[in-house]
Amino acid sequence: MPVQNPLALVVLAYLTQEPMHPYQIGQLLKERNVGASVKFRPSSLYMVVDQLSRDGYIEARDSSRAGRRPERTTYAITGSGRAELRERLAALIATPDEEFPRFRSALSLLVALPPEDVPPLLRKRESSLQEDVDEIRDRLARVRGEGVERVFLLEHEHRLALCEAELAYVRRIRDLIENDPDSLGDFWRDFHR
Repeated sequence: MPVQNPLALVVLAYLTQEPMHPYQIGQLLKERNVGASVKFRPSSLYMVVDQLSRDGYIEARDSSRAGRRPERTTYAITGSGRAELRERLAALIATPDEEFPRFRSALSLLVALPPEDVPPLLRKRESSLQEDVDEIRDRLARVRGEGVERVFLLEHEHRLALCEAELAYVRRIRDLIENDPDSLGDFWRDFHR
C-alpha cells in the first residue's frame, strides 16, 4: 500500500539514518521542530510505525527494556521501505498537489462580510503573518550561525517565502479595499446596502 501520510515519510527518512525505536524518533521530531511541517502526536507516531511494519516498509530488529521503562522495539527500514520513500518523495517534489488552505476558502466567501469589516481583519492577519516572518527569519539566522547546513533549512525557507508572499498579497488586497474599492466591482458594495 502506498505511503500517503507525511509522518510515515518522516519515519522512513529517519530510519534511513539508523534503526530506532518510536520513542527515539519522537524525540528527534521534537528536537528538529518537525511539527512546523508535519502534524503529529506521540500516539499517531506509534500508529504510523505499526502500519509501516504491517506493510513491510520497516521491520522490528530487537526489543530492550531499561530499568522500569516499558519495552522498546527498535525498527529498521526495509528495501521496499527505501524504495517507497524515494518514490513518494520524488512524486511530492516533482508534482504540485492541490491543497485547500482555509484562507483561500475564506477569500472565496469574502462577499458575505460587509466591505468595511474586512480591512481590520486583514490588518490582524498582516500582524500575525509579520510575526511569523520575523520568527522564521530569526530562527534561520540563529541556526545558520550554529552551522546547520542549508539543506536542512529548505522547508523553513519555503515557509518563509510563502508567509512573505501571503503578507504582500494581504497588504495589497487591504489597500485595494480601502483605496480603490471600485476596482473590485459593484456587487459586493451593492449586496450590503
